[in-house]
Amino acid sequence: MTVAAVVLAASPESALADADGLPAVRRIADVAWSGGAVPIIVVAHDPSGAVAAALAGAPVTLAHPAPVEGGPAAQMVRGFEVAMSEIHETDAALIWPARLGWVGPETVTSLIEAHGTRQGKVLRPAYDGERGWPALVPVDRLELLRSIGADRMPDAVLDRVGAGGAGEAAGEAALELGDPGVTHDLSVARRDLPPYVGPSAPAGGHVHEWGSVAAEVPDDAPLEGPALAPYGQAGAEHNQPG
Repeated sequence: MTVAAVVLAASPESALADADGLPAVRRIADVAWSGGAVPIIVVAHDPSGAVAAALAGAPVTLAHPAPVEGGPAAQMVRGFEVAMSEIHETDAALIWPARLGWVGPETVTSLIEAHGTRQGKVLRPAYDGERGWPALVPVDRLELLRSIGADRMPDAVLDRVGAGGAGEAAGEAALELGDPGVTHDLSVARRDLPPYVGPSAPAGGHVHEWGSVAAEVPDDAPLEGPALAPYGQAGAEHNQPG
């Protein structure tokens, strides 16, 4: 079971927004990796190279966005396709707006493990009854995602995707994970977040040691990424930035 993280930045400024001293996309990439998401794709304009510089040393692919005329759904599709070009067995993606920079790695792990027991469902993390992000979208919703009009904003896109599917796996499930970062974006300082009230174990039922993926990497291992996904070539070779 392979679940990608697709981080969507509306602008270079949103990608580089401060998240406790780190650029937003770098903090999200580190959290996604620690939580077990792979591959990690950042979809963002980067005319100055600052986004690539912020991601230096992270196992991330930086992808040029789809044409803006396609709306939010097109950006989600772009990230999904780049992820699948890197790992063909990718069967879901965490769709993650870059403004949601306070999500914890436990939430990533819980969503991935819940996907293992709720195959086919769109999964939304929730906090205090409010649905949030990142949203886990199974690969079988990709064609539906491609059909969604440019006028739908991200939450409306997920409402449409969540209503799709077939059989018992159809629909969407909201998981109360107690992570305030899923609904509180970077406009709220980290120190001002409501308390974490999450479950003592992941939603999938398996007790997991958070951050174990990152812990398995030796301290003296060489730095990675980010790779660059050429625009319009979802499965092409990736170039390391200079």
